[in-house]
Amino acid sequence: MESIRRQNPQITLMSLEAAAASARGGFGCLFSTADEYETALIAERRAQGRYGQHRSYWPFAMFVGCVFIVAGTVLLIA
Repeated sequence: MESIRRQNPQITLMSLEAAAASARGGFGCLFSTADEYETALIAERRAQGRYGQHRSYWPFAMFVGCVFIVAGTVLLIA
């Protein structure tokens, strides 16, 4: 801290401004908002085919199973 007090305030200010500009340069981002980033990310993943249509028969199988359970319950009660 002693060396900072001995320096010229103008030199110290210029040094701080240079350090701040250098620090800001390291955090540069292509996107101005998180929404832009998310949109670009989803577009890239779609281009890679990650969000392809996966055909799953589980919902249909579960529906048929529930229909059989309900039908069996109704037949036992009647």
